[in-house]
Amino acid sequence: MVCPGKAECGGILSDPYKVIKIDVNANETCTWYIDKDVDQNIRLVFSYFQLNPSSACDRENIVIYDGPSTNSSFLGLVCNNHDSVPVFESSSNALTFRLSTDSTVFQRNVFAFYYFISPESASIKNCGGRLHSPNGSFTSPNYPGSHPPFAYCVWHIQTEANTRINLTFSEIFLEMDDKCRYDFIAVYDGSTTNSGLIKQVCGLIKPTFESSSNFMTVVLSTDYANSYRGFSAHYTSLRIPTPQPNIFLTCSSDMMTVILSKSYLDSLGFNENDLTLNDPNCKPNASNPVTFSFPFNSCGTIKESQNHSISYTNTITAFPTGDVITYQKSVEIVVKCIMENNSTVEVAYITEKDVAENTSSLGRYNLSMSFYESDSFSSPILDSPYYVDLNQTLYAQVSLHSSDDDLLVFVDTCTASPNSDFGSPNYDLVRSGCAKDNTYKAYPVLEHYGRFSFRSFKFLRSHPSVYIHCEILICDSKDHNSRCTKNCMSRHKREIFSYKWKGDAMVGPLKLKRDHSSMDRSGSSAQVYPEKSQDGQTKSLSILTSLVLVTNAVLLAGLAVKHFISRQQGYRYQKLQSY
Repeated sequence: MVCPGKAECGGILSDPYKVIKIDVNANETCTWYIDKDVDQNIRLVFSYFQLNPSSACDRENIVIYDGPSTNSSFLGLVCNNHDSVPVFESSSNALTFRLSTDSTVFQRNVFAFYYFISPESASIKNCGGRLHSPNGSFTSPNYPGSHPPFAYCVWHIQTEANTRINLTFSEIFLEMDDKCRYDFIAVYDGSTTNSGLIKQVCGLIKPTFESSSNFMTVVLSTDYANSYRGFSAHYTSLRIPTPQPNIFLTCSSDMMTVILSKSYLDSLGFNENDLTLNDPNCKPNASNPVTFSFPFNSCGTIKESQNHSISYTNTITAFPTGDVITYQKSVEIVVKCIMENNSTVEVAYITEKDVAENTSSLGRYNLSMSFYESDSFSSPILDSPYYVDLNQTLYAQVSLHSSDDDLLVFVDTCTASPNSDFGSPNYDLVRSGCAKDNTYKAYPVLEHYGRFSFRSFKFLRSHPSVYIHCEILICDSKDHNSRCTKNCMSRHKREIFSYKWKGDAMVGPLKLKRDHSSMDRSGSSAQVYPEKSQDGQTKSLSILTSLVLVTNAVLLAGLAVKHFISRQQGYRYQKLQSY
């Protein structure tokens, strides 16, 4: 190990190899130029860095350029969200990197080393490779002898689908350092060094690691001093009991949620930092698994209306890094929520030139219906059952819970029934937008709300409750010829105009206050009175007998009248005259 001194803020470096220790504070911009008159490339390794943890990448970073100046082509970026040991290789004998810090008071520490490489020096025997067997072993070059200096070896391990990889090091013997800045092994949970770092290790240890998918990447990096035995490792594949879907999509009434399995992203060589939506400012809400959750009216979501459907579409995009060549595919994951008829159809498909995947599921818009105290629709009735007077004006509102402001709610049909299952008998308040009850009143169509009123009634034949069931149409407010902009229409005419979604809402029961008070007086709880004298009891019994006879006479008369009315009219419900 060579103990480096503190590097100045920037400078020109022409040594064939060098360790650079950088300590900087706030508001500094330092640029280093590596250049030497040789026909070789440069490998630059940032084996340890600690930047301000609260700083965003656009305010504090290390930018690497593939050439002798900051005007050279962009090679890469190092910042807080860099989940790997950053390694860069130039395409010529010159390389530039610039460190910029923001105004936060914090001591930054960066440790890096570089060296020049040629095709001859880069081709070390038994240095890296691809391992495809279910089980296998591999070692550092020259093991159990000393590993070579300036080694950078990458092993890509891939086992069968629906398996994980268990990696065991029977020996690691590298240079001792508490931060593993000189010689180290880096283990990644995926198919590339961009898949997410599991751990960076060194010294004299025997660790074990396990991947989350059937891909794992192992890197050995050494500097120019203090070579030891290196390592010996063995891996096995572990069967995953139940494979998880690559993409899981759900669409609620106002937002969509997309979950991408980490193993799927690993197989493509991407992680959550590589993914963007239509609006690149929208980032994943979680990283394991990678989750996007966003309202329909955000993140660049595109809304389309076609025939009988409204769709919301967004695209998750991942692009490979590099300026010249890449071994990765560009991935576009198109997620779409389609609101149609009685359900929400959710569709996702992927385009990768020769790869396409599809998934779908079902959902619904979120509708609710409530009664209100007045036509201001500001104070909902929270009581259930809702006790009302006969012929009382009732105010009802259907609410659509959605983040899309360009939707209209239209109350198409409402039916009343004494039963919650809406069997016979039933009675129409409105059908196809046409009032069937002479007290029904529809209020003007309003975004997300459908409002109406009617006067309360009761069903005959001693049905104490009334339930209201409504069929609701939802339309795009930008479609000026939609069904929601029309009022009463016959079925034949109604088919000419499109609506975008149809849903149901129910509210009830309604009960009469008279039935409520009567039930309170005749409850099952017994009341205890003081004892009376014998004469008092005899007198009360005579009065009670007279009352029973009078009551029976009244009931017989009422039954006769009711029988006569039902034979003459045949109605199953009763309307009262206005007071």
